[in-house]
Amino acid sequence: MVSNHNSLQVILGAPGLRGKTLTALPKDGLTSLIQSIIFNKQDLKEPFYVLDLGVVASLMDQWTRTLPTVRPFYAVKCNPNPAFLGVLAALGSSFDCASRAEIETVLSLGVSPDRIVYANPCKAESHIKYAASVGVNLTTFDSKEEIVKIRKYHPNCDLLIRVKSPDDGGARCPLGPKYGALPEEIAPLLQAAQTAGLTVSGISFHIGSGATESGAYKAAIAAAKGVFDVASQLGMPEMHVLNIGGGFTAGPQFDDAATAVKSAIQEYFKEPGLTFIAEPGRFFAESAFTLATNIIGKRVRGELREYWINDGVYGSMNCILYDHATVNATPFACTSNRENPRCGGARTYCSTVFGPTCDALDTVLTGHQLPELQVNDWLVFPNMGAYTAAAGSNFNGFNTSAITTHLTYSTNAS
Repeated sequence: MVSNHNSLQVILGAPGLRGKTLTALPKDGLTSLIQSIIFNKQDLKEPFYVLDLGVVASLMDQWTRTLPTVRPFYAVKCNPNPAFLGVLAALGSSFDCASRAEIETVLSLGVSPDRIVYANPCKAESHIKYAASVGVNLTTFDSKEEIVKIRKYHPNCDLLIRVKSPDDGGARCPLGPKYGALPEEIAPLLQAAQTAGLTVSGISFHIGSGATESGAYKAAIAAAKGVFDVASQLGMPEMHVLNIGGGFTAGPQFDDAATAVKSAIQEYFKEPGLTFIAEPGRFFAESAFTLATNIIGKRVRGELREYWINDGVYGSMNCILYDHATVNATPFACTSNRENPRCGGARTYCSTVFGPTCDALDTVLTGHQLPELQVNDWLVFPNMGAYTAAAGSNFNGFNTSAITTHLTYSTNAS
């Protein structure tokens, strides 16, 4: 891992930044940078992201200090922005990929295949063949049918048996209904892998995306110890990998989760020589990205203000539907109130914010207090890096993948 004091030099050499412009964050912060982007490009009306790589470096430093024995494999599905991935790679992260395309993206950044876990328990045969051809030799499984495919197309691949977490930790998006072997399935699956001549090197679990109850990690790690014991009783080669999955969120919740993880590892896995890995996505991505959207329409109905912006739930704000996210908007009245763009002290109105498509479902905010804004003013949304642009569509001709990302680096990120 790379320490934070020299992270800027490392970031400048990251493969994802080749040919990109990296702007130092002004002393007065992100607000000033967004204003400068808007004012310096007077014709700019399209939405754009700002990615603060200083935040990414700070989060990596925090992970390394707080969970030094757990190697992060960033979950690419959360946000596959190439510059973001390249910086994570340069800072020492490995990667959790779930498809051929994700593996290709990571390998194109110069990442070696031994820094990839193919963490999809149910894979297409063609994707398994591809993983074998490029040397990605660690994957997950939770069914006998998957064992058959792996034996046929990638018999040299090490396996992690994916088990269902006993507790979803109040996760925003539980994963147990789709993945994970049940307790009564574990021994038969281990035996099937052994009979197939495959190596099960460890186990994997995931308490769910955006978990809020750190105790779920302890319960899952305790259950994992039971799986290690079952494998030993079956006379299998000693397992040596524990993948504790994701569910981590930056902030106080991460400290609680890290404390629970370290305590459980110390209690249940005292033997030397074990490798601990995790699959954080939201932890690294969420707070590093800010989204700026332009107001393209307005309607006044008494005291109610209704605004249309040029991104919505079929684009970056799909997180409202699929990730159960709550978004917040900050006004940037750069057109109507350039001297006071944040509208400090101004009267506010109950406001509704719609996305650009011709679908009433495309509603971003209701009952939100905003000052009087005008067409061509802006609304800015913080914490928009996790499961946002990655899952956006081209519905109604609004192309989420075309949204530009501006790169910056804050030296005081925390």
